[in-house]
This record gives sequence, structure tokens and C-alpha cells, in this order.
Amino acid sequence: MSSKKDKQFNALTFFELDDAESLDIPISSNSVSAGFPSPAEDFKEKRISLDNTLIKNKEATFYARVSGKSMIGAGLDDGDLLVIDRSLEPENRKIAVCFIDGEFTVKRLKIEKDKITLMPENKSYKPIKVTEENNLLIWGIVTYVIKEVW
Repeated sequence: MSSKKDKQFNALTFFELDDAESLDIPISSNSVSAGFPSPAEDFKEKRISLDNTLIKNKEATFYARVSGKSMIGAGLDDGDLLVIDRSLEPENRKIAVCFIDGEFTVKRLKIEKDKITLMPENKSYKPIKVTEENNLLIWGIVTYVIKEVW
């Protein structure tokens, strides 16, 4: 990639949903305190299916892995897995996967009366002002980000 593109675009690796049966895993009915420890309570267990929780429209949902640092201010880090819903309408301030001039990137949408700007969330990157010369497809809206914490 050229240095110009390195400053503007994230590389994304896409994955389709697996049609295998959903995997129900245990979840505590109690929340986990991120402040002071809460008093001990009986551990109650329910079951949750992450695919049923994270995916509203299976036919229009894809995963993509982020490569790059242009969206770190929005909490999207290199290696994170995005859940992308292609059935959602693009809206101002939403984070979208865009296909612009033959390349995919993930950016925050800035939609104004007569223009669209693809906004990075890292001051080291410049906004991409979409003009009539650009070929832009807003491919899908990011609904969740899945992080590896270790």
C-alpha cells in the first residue's frame, strides 16, 4: 500500500456467519462490578447464545477483523472483530464499513446536507472527504466490537 492509503484506510478481513447451531453458554444473572466488589450473592446461572444476542439479521450480518489504528478513539483496535449489519441504514455519527475507490475502510460517518465525510477517530489520520470523483458504497453499519483482552 502507498503511504497515502496507509494514513487513511484500515485493512479489513471479512468472515461470513457459520450456519452451525448456536452455542449456548452459561451467563451469571448477576452483573459484575467494575468498581468496588459487590457483596457475595448466590451464583445463579442462565444460558445465553452470543450469536442470537449480537445478530439481529443473520442474512445481512458479517464479521470483519480490524487492521490499523485509525479508529482507536472509538475503541476499535487493531485485531478487534467487528459485527457488521448490512441491513441498517447509514446515519450521521454511526460507525460504518465503507468501500471507497476499491478499498474497504471503517470510519465514523459525518453526513451533512450535501456531503459525506469519513471520519477517523485518531488525530494521526485525516478525514476522507467524499467527492463526486469518489466511488463510495456504505457497505454496512458496525453494531458490536469483540475484543480479546489478553
